[in-house]
Amino acid sequence: MKNIFVLYTGGTIGMVESPDGLQPDTAIVDTALAPFSGSLNFTWHVCQPLIDSSAVSPQHWAEWLDILQQHLPKYDGVLVLHGTDTLAYTANLLALALDTLGKPVILTGSQKPFGTPNSDANLNIQTAVNALQRDDIHEVLLAFNGNLFPAVGTTKCSTVQDAGFANHHFGTWTPDKAAVPFNHLQRRFDPDQRVGTLFLTPGIGVKAAAHMLRTFPMNAAILMTYGNGNAPADIDLLDAIHQLTSKNRLVMNISQVPEGEAAPIYAQGSRLRASGAVNSGKCNVETATALLLIASGNDWARTDICDELKRLRLLSESD
Repeated sequence: MKNIFVLYTGGTIGMVESPDGLQPDTAIVDTALAPFSGSLNFTWHVCQPLIDSSAVSPQHWAEWLDILQQHLPKYDGVLVLHGTDTLAYTANLLALALDTLGKPVILTGSQKPFGTPNSDANLNIQTAVNALQRDDIHEVLLAFNGNLFPAVGTTKCSTVQDAGFANHHFGTWTPDKAAVPFNHLQRRFDPDQRVGTLFLTPGIGVKAAAHMLRTFPMNAAILMTYGNGNAPADIDLLDAIHQLTSKNRLVMNISQVPEGEAAPIYAQGSRLRASGAVNSGKCNVETATALLLIASGNDWARTDICDELKRLRLLSESD
C-alpha cells in the first residue's frame, strides 16, 4: 500500500459556513479521504492557520517547500489541498522549486466546499487519488474536474464552472508531456525577493508602469503586454526597463492573451527586447511569477531565464 503525505493548506474545499461567510475548517480531515483508505495510507499535515488562498504569500511557499522537502523521502507521493484562487501559482512554484524525487505531487481544490450540494470536491479528490496510484507520474500536476494538468502553464479560467482550470498551451497532461528534469541552475527559494507585475492598458498604464519600474524596490518585474508581446514605443517605459536591467535585474515580457506568445514579430516587441526585457514566449503570469522569484533569489542571468523557458517548452530553441 502506498503512503501519501497530505498537505492541507486551506481553501474552499474544506470551508464551512460562519457568520462572516465561508472560512477554512479541519472537518474535512476525517471525511474527505476515508473512501480511499483501503488502497492508500494517508498522513495529514494541517497547516496552522488554514488560509483562504487569496492570502498566500511567498513566506507560505517557503514554509510549504520546507515541509515537503522534509517529508517527500519518507512517502510515495504528496497530495496538496489548496484554495483555487492561487492554486496555479502554487503549482508552478512547486514545479520549478521542488525536487519531487521522481514521485507524484498532486494539487487540487474545489469551487464548492466538500460535502455541500453539487460540490465538485469529490470528483477533484478522486482525480487526484487516481493520479497518486499511478506509476508513471513523477512530477507536480494539478487535478481538477476529472483532468490532470501540467503545473507549468496552468491558470484559473473560471470561478463559476466546475472546469475551473485550463492549460492553454499544453492542454491536459499525458505521459508524453512529462516534465523535463531540472538543469544545472540553482533553485534555492528566497521569500523576500520582490517581483512586480505590471499590466499595460491604453493610456496612463504605460506611464504608471515606467514609474513603478523606476521607483518601486523590486528585484525583478513582469511586463504584461499586448498580443505578441507588444507595447507602445514609449521612451519613458523603454528607459525604465533599461535602467532596471542594467542593474542585473530581470524583466520578463509576457503576453496578456491566455493563448498568447511574446515573440519579436513586430517592431514594438523588438524594442522591448532591445531595452533588456526577455521575450518570454508562451509563459503566463503564474509561471513567470514563480520563475522570477527563483531566478532573482539565485542571481540567474538573462541567458539562464531563456534556458529555463526552453526547458519548460515555453520558448523555442531558436529564440
